[in-house]
Order: sequence, then C-alpha cells, then structure tokens
Amino acid sequence: MIRFIMSFFGAIFSWLTIGAVMAVLGVVSIFWMYSRDLPNHEQLAQYTPPTISRIYSGEGRIIDEFAQERRLFAPIEEIPELVKHAFISAEDKNFYTHRGFDVRGIAAAILEAIQTRGGRLRGASTIPQQVAKNMLLGGERTIERKIQEIILANRLVNTISREKILEIYLNEIDLGFRSFGAMSAAQTYFNKTLTELSAGEAAYLASLPKAPYDYHPVLQTERATGRRNFVLQEMFENGYIDQATYEAEEAKPLLSVQNGDYPAFRASLPPRDYFTDEIRRQLSRDFGEGEFFTEGYTVRATVDPELQPVAAQSLRRGLEEYDRTQGVWRGTGVTIASDLLKDEETWREALSEADVPRDIEGWFPAVVLEVGETHARIGIEEVEEDEDGHWIPPNDVTWAKKLREDGSLSNTARNVGDLVDVGDVVHVRAMFKDEDGSFIRWTLRQIPEVQGGFVAMDVNTGRVIAMQGGFSYQHSVFNRATQAARQPGSSFKPFVYASALDSGFSPATIIVDAPIEVDTGAGIWRPQNSSNQYYGPTPLRTGIEQSRNLMTVRLAQEIGMEVVASYAERFGVYDRMNPYLSNALGSEETTLFKMVAAYAMFANGGERVEPTLVDRVQNRWGETVYRHDQRVCEECQHASLIGGRAPRVTSNRERVMDAVTAYQLTSMMRGVVQRGTAAGRITLNVPVAGKTGTTNEAKDVWFIGFTSNIVAGCYIGHDRPRPLGRGAYGASMCGPVFNRFMLEATAKYGGGEFEVPPGGHFIKIDRFTGERLPDEAGGEMVVAEYFRDGEEPIFGLGALIDGGFAMGANLPLFAPGDDALITDRTVTTSTGDTARIGERATFGTLSSGGLY
Repeated sequence: MIRFIMSFFGAIFSWLTIGAVMAVLGVVSIFWMYSRDLPNHEQLAQYTPPTISRIYSGEGRIIDEFAQERRLFAPIEEIPELVKHAFISAEDKNFYTHRGFDVRGIAAAILEAIQTRGGRLRGASTIPQQVAKNMLLGGERTIERKIQEIILANRLVNTISREKILEIYLNEIDLGFRSFGAMSAAQTYFNKTLTELSAGEAAYLASLPKAPYDYHPVLQTERATGRRNFVLQEMFENGYIDQATYEAEEAKPLLSVQNGDYPAFRASLPPRDYFTDEIRRQLSRDFGEGEFFTEGYTVRATVDPELQPVAAQSLRRGLEEYDRTQGVWRGTGVTIASDLLKDEETWREALSEADVPRDIEGWFPAVVLEVGETHARIGIEEVEEDEDGHWIPPNDVTWAKKLREDGSLSNTARNVGDLVDVGDVVHVRAMFKDEDGSFIRWTLRQIPEVQGGFVAMDVNTGRVIAMQGGFSYQHSVFNRATQAARQPGSSFKPFVYASALDSGFSPATIIVDAPIEVDTGAGIWRPQNSSNQYYGPTPLRTGIEQSRNLMTVRLAQEIGMEVVASYAERFGVYDRMNPYLSNALGSEETTLFKMVAAYAMFANGGERVEPTLVDRVQNRWGETVYRHDQRVCEECQHASLIGGRAPRVTSNRERVMDAVTAYQLTSMMRGVVQRGTAAGRITLNVPVAGKTGTTNEAKDVWFIGFTSNIVAGCYIGHDRPRPLGRGAYGASMCGPVFNRFMLEATAKYGGGEFEVPPGGHFIKIDRFTGERLPDEAGGEMVVAEYFRDGEEPIFGLGALIDGGFAMGANLPLFAPGDDALITDRTVTTSTGDTARIGERATFGTLSSGGLY
C-alpha cells in the first residue's frame, strides 16, 4: 500500500517535474524566438528627441518657435525630484528595483482590478517597457509585442542607466495638446517651468500618460481631478510627500491655462509675422526642413523689436491711404448668421471663430449687430459693451462705394447701411483726438487690395533690422519683400550710372537727352521720359536726379549692356541679367530684398554685404553652427586696451566697386532727395540719398534710400500687376513710407555725413551745363563734384556722349529751371505793342554754328 502511494506520488512528481521543465523550455523557446531580429536598444544611449526650434530677438526674448512635435528637452539633472517621483508613483513604483518588468506590479495590478471589480486599474507596463514600446516597437496590442517589450525592457536596464531611461521617458511621453515631454506639458497646462510646479501639478502631469486625451482639465475636470488625487495618494504612500502636503494638494481645485487660471505661454509671444516666417523659410532651405523643425535650434534674429512695428505701421499706412483714394468698400466677406447675434455670449463666441486677421495693430474684429437709418451698432472683440453700445456714424462711410457681387459699384454711401449688413464681420479702429488723445468714435477699416513690401538693414553688416512683406501676415503669408519678383523701374538706374563711372565717365560727362529709336527685332522701341519732353545735353548728375530715361538708355548703349549686366550681377540684383537695352530702365524683375542689399553697398563705400535675418544659430547643445559676422576682433582677447581706443576689428569683405565711384554715386543720389524726383518727400535731419522708381503705367512704385548707416526700401503694387492710376509715383507713395520709418530709425541710430574716400578732390561745376566754375562760386546752380586724383576731366559740351544714336536737328535746349514747353510766344512790350519771340535754339543750330 505504501509502495503504491509512493509510486503514485512519484509519478505525479515526475509529471510535474517534466511539465515544469517543458514549461520552462517552452517559455525559453518563446522568448528566444521573439528575441530574434529585435531593434537595437543600444541606440537609445544616444537619444536625441525632436525638439522645438526657437527664434530670439537680440534682447533674448522668444519671438517665435517652430516644431513638428511641441517638445522641450530637459536633461535628467534639470528635472526636479518631485516630478520624477510623481511619474514613478503613477507609472512604475518599483522602477529602481525591478529588472525591466515588474512581476509584483503585474500581480498587484491584477489583484487590485479584481478587488475593485475593474473600478481601479493600474498600468502593468513599467517605464522601461513603455520606453521600449514607444521608441522601438510601436503600439500594437498583441501578445507578441508584449513579449518583445519585456525582452527589450530587460535589455535596457542592463545596458542603460535608470536615470537615462527616465530621461528618455520624461522627454518622449505624449501628454496631450500635442505636448511631448514633461517640460513642454508644464508650459502648456500651467505656463510654468518644471521647478515651479507644485506637487498637485506634477501629479496631474503624471496622470496623463495613461490616457493623455481623456483627462482634459476643463471638459473632464472631475475625472482629471480624481486621477490627480490618485497619483498624490501614491506619492504619499511611497514616501515622496508628507501627509500635510498630500491633504493640502488634494483639496485644491485643478487650475490650468485651459481654464483661464494662468496666461497661455503662446500669448506672451508676438503674432507670427513675415520676419520670423522668412527665417523659417531660409533656414529650412539651408539646414533642411526636417532638421530645422526637429533639431531644437536656438536662432538669434537680427530684428529690431522697436523698429519692426514702425516698419509694419508705416507700410500699412501707405497702403491704406492709397486704398482710401480708390473709394471702394470690399469688407472682409465674412458673415455671422443672424440667429447667433441674439445674445452677447453667442455672438462673441461666433466672432472669436471668424476667420479674419488679428495681427493689425489697433484694429479689432467686430460684427454688425444692428443697422439703423443712418448708424450701425457693432459688437467688438475684446471690447466690453457699454450702455449705449458701439456705433459707426454715417460720416465715416461717405468716402466709399460698395463693391457688389457682380463687380459693379453702388452709389457713394450716405448711411452706414449702404456699406454693411447685419451679421457682417468688419474691422474697426478707435479714433482719438490729436490734442489730448480722447476717444472720438469707432471707424470702419478694410485690408487694402494693393500690397507692398518694406526692408531695412544695416549698410555695414547686412543685418536686416525690419521687414514687412505685406499688409497683414494673417491675411496673406506671401512675403512681397523676398518672394515677389517685380520690375524695379528707375530704381535700377544707379547701377547703370555706377558702371559708367567705373568705366571712365565722370560727374561732368554730358549725355544727350534726345529721342531714340531702337530696332528690337520685334518692332521699333521708342523710350520716353516721364514728362514726355527732351532736355538736350545734360550732365550725368541731372540724369539720375531727374530720372531721365533717354539719358540712361544712351549711357547704357555707350558702355554696353554686358557691362551693366555684370554690375547688376556683381551686386546681387540678378543671378543672370539679360543684356537687353530696355533692362537699363529696370524692366527685368527682381526682389526688394536684393535691391536693398545692393543699395547697402553704395552706402558703405562699395564693399560686399551679405544680407541676413539671422546673427547666429546654435544647436541643442549650445554649439554655434552658423554665425553671420565673420569679422575678426584683433584685440578683444586682451585684458586691457590703450586708453581711449576701441578694439580693432578686421574685415575681409570683397570690394564690389571703387570707393570713389561709390561716393560719386551717393552724392548724385543725395541730389535726388534734395532737388530731384524725391524732393520734398524726405525730411530727415541727417544726410540721405536715394532713388525713386516708377514702372510703365505705374504698375510698381519704389523708393530705396540710405543714410550713412541704414538702408531701407519700399515697393507698392498689386499682386497681379495693373496700373495704380494717376498720381502714383515712387516719391508720392513709397517716399512717405520710407520717411516715416527713417525718422524713427535715425532717432535711435543717428546718422552722419557720408565718408569721403581718399584718392579724389572736389571741383565745382554748373549742374545744368557741366561747365567748370571757380572754387569761390556759389548758388543753387553750383555743385561740388568729386573727381579722381590724376584724372583730367573734360567739361561742358566737350564731354558730350550720344550713345551712338542719331539726333534730330530740331532738338530743343532747355534753360535751367525749364520744365515745360512754351506754346504762346507772343508778349507785350514796354510800349504796349505786341511782339513774337523767336524760336529757341536747338542742338542742331548750336552744333552747326547757327545763330541762337
């Protein structure tokens, strides 16, 4: 009997032993099978997650950020213990002791689920398992993936430190609102750094990995608060916080950015504008778009935060002034249904969702709530209602005719209802008295149809200090300063004159201003001056001051368009310029950005300038990967300097034009501002030079000007070029834009006389005839021109250039100051009789020795 019993139990033991061995062999086989071809876990030791690239102003203020995933990387040393303990308590309480997978944790989770009948579910995956799943495997819910996860987790803890694993986890985990990592989430939910978080706030963040989009702090407050309190309890039970802290934090309501308890971080950033978006475009081109959006670059921008708003406001004012002269009301085209206007809460919510620009300083979106016989009542975003409501009076609309859907115009508005209807979304601006700044009324505004661009930069470094690519970035992201290829018109002429001066011509050279006919092969081209008049032999200076087309064409013909094209390419205006004679008048398209950079080289004495929006780029480890300024400070490393002397800075910039030529051209362009096509438009208190530009039919108008340290340029035109109409000139439209900006810029940066380079001397000449005058001569007809040393200039008609074109024998010669032909030649004499004045002398009679 005993033998039978022993035999029976022996058999059972044998079967159990065999079963156990087989089970072990089975488990080992399964793990061996799934351990093959697993991802290399060792790569996580060099973990570098995708992080935000941020753009800073020169003062160190964040002005924009770009990322595919909103992640801020925090090294483990910079993550507070409180935050670590919160996530460990919520996700893996045995993190520092298990072997990658937690058998006790899995058993406890199963037991707790049974005891609470599923009411309290604890995650069974350890932090190493979650890292393996998120970084190496994927999110499939299969037994095969779970086995691979356990294998990899075990390998991780055996090859990588626990702190490194925790660092990966706390920077990689998705915590909702597209915030990846604890540092980014702290900013998203509380607008705080990790060190500023309370125990309750850290606990809330730690509650999110389980279901990041199921614990919304506002929409699911009760559920989110309950999960936070569970994590707090775990932190208390694990000894990470004391009872007093646990009870105090548990009793607090869940405060968040989403509930309006804290200001949003994004609200502290200025609205994205053309400047930062152009940085994004250029760095994406230089570094690669994927790298720029994921490598966490720190970008130091060149923008001047004080002058950028001035540039935007100045261009907007110029565009809006032109738009008002057109007298057409287009509105925004956005409406709100009338049933949403019944109460203030409803219309405010609907207005907040209206797709209209909100980046125009001083402008507010508004909705028309009521239209009376003469007035209209509006509700204004972010402006409280008052007892009487906000109204638009009829005298605010009498400038406009409404553009109908069929393209026709209504009669001129007399009442506000002639332009707007109930439910229309509009822009409004508050009007104030100039004397005391008191409020007058609200006035309707609209985004102009005409557009333009503005750029300002340092002439010595090429640092762009301000740039505006249109009226509103939120209305149109197309950057007209850098992306719009437009005809520069007469603003290109300085490059023709620069190539002439470098080719042996002098400021005293006389160019014939006379009709020209050019056989283009496709027909006869007859260029004309803007005034449709001809002025005969004229000094070089007057040609650029008065923007004479015919003189420019003759000059280009004389020196050769190949020479002109090479100069334009050398200055970066074009990559390759076609050597057609018409291009001497600026008919080939380029960008405002390139033109302003080229003018900077006139201003700095002829040295190459590489324009830039970025001073420096650093990678996530603080290493400089790009620096714009390549100059060398020879003495900056010295402990001390000789008293009264600044450190010596060495520049190795290329010279693109002779310094004497640059000064001669700058002197002529000062004349443009003083008495030429821009006279009376520029009112700076420092020396300034510039050039206007107006294309055929005034489809584009330009002005580019510079002081001794700043160059700025503006162009205005329709995106689909069409005539701007009568009275549209570079001086009248872009001149005021330039002037408003430069008044502020020179107040900040100053300005001085343009530096006179060595190697030349001054000679006074008659600016109308080109004749040499004595040194003591003075008057409005006298100008001191700068000539190269060793040069023997020819003065007067002896220096005449005709460009090889034939000249008509009846070309009229104009006396100084003449600007129109005299049609009535009958005069009354001192005796009361009438007499007829003889015909003016012509170039033909002078050159043939005829009487005059």
